[in-house]
Amino acid sequence: MAGGVGSGLECQKIMDGKEISGVKVTPVHSCCLKAMATQPELGSKCHSTVVSGWFSEQVSYSGHGTRKVYYNNPMWPGEAHSMKVENVLFEGKSEYQEILVFESATYGKVLVLDNIVQLTDKDEFAYQEMIVHLPLCSLPSPKRVLVVGGGDGGVLREIARHKSVEVIDICEIDKMVIDVSKKYFPELAVGFEDPRVQLHVGDATEFLRNAGEGIYNAVIVDSSDPVGPAQELVEKPFFVMIARALRPGGVLCNMAESLWLHTHLIEDMMTICRETFKGSVRYAWASVPTYPSGAIGFLLCTTEGPPVDFLNPVNPIEKLELAVNYGRDLMFYNSEMHSAAFALPSFLKREVSALRDL
Repeated sequence: MAGGVGSGLECQKIMDGKEISGVKVTPVHSCCLKAMATQPELGSKCHSTVVSGWFSEQVSYSGHGTRKVYYNNPMWPGEAHSMKVENVLFEGKSEYQEILVFESATYGKVLVLDNIVQLTDKDEFAYQEMIVHLPLCSLPSPKRVLVVGGGDGGVLREIARHKSVEVIDICEIDKMVIDVSKKYFPELAVGFEDPRVQLHVGDATEFLRNAGEGIYNAVIVDSSDPVGPAQELVEKPFFVMIARALRPGGVLCNMAESLWLHTHLIEDMMTICRETFKGSVRYAWASVPTYPSGAIGFLLCTTEGPPVDFLNPVNPIEKLELAVNYGRDLMFYNSEMHSAAFALPSFLKREVSALRDL
């Protein structure tokens, strides 16, 4: 147990930016620790039920005896969200990340990338519907849409509700995510079956660099958390390329972390986007139980051109032919939820200066 205590204190000193063996360590935001290499062997010296400071339970796998699986998600600083694992369905490692799919006791199937929960059967619709319909219902008649990431297909499924859309480009870097989703999450991957979808497997920055100028009405960035390789997807050069690819009055909707845990990331993204996009820049949020703190944010930006009123959808989904029940009924989004998503708590406006005048 002494080894475990020592490991825990050492980690805390690193996060606090204190000296270790006479060397000053630069403070690191606790929610960005995923960008640092972890050392699970340190935690293995702890009590059998506690690894790296987290309590985990034994999980029994049919045909494989019993083994222990530990989840330590640094996007939840100082806390953990645990789910009981009924059965592991897939474990693999692509060129870019580790991929895990398991059947949980309460959330159905769960997709995990690099130990970060991406979606579950029970609550995926909240994220997929909001990240798509917030931007597309704010445009009168979107024709061409680009999706960055979104390899599970859920964003495509929701875009398909909009009959005005003629072309849906998707750029996903990891083909294994697509293949795994088609096998284990067909209710999301059905989005790939729409004939308007054009799949591009590759790096999004390279795709945008070669894309034409002013060709998209909307760009939806459904990326991983902005750490490690995905860090460049929240930096100014990437946003500049998106702005270039959008038509006048075009809209970007970008996943923008949790208002409870990641205000410094929200501040950085808002600042960059206000410098890059000449229209309006807004922050919205929704409840997704299996994301850090149970909330996820969306950054919405417009290029210079026809004004976009994000708060009042000009293209209400309830008035679009067959949109509400296309393929499956809408489960979370409606016009009331659309407007409500932009109501921000007072503490967030105090902590993020770019939100104070909204």
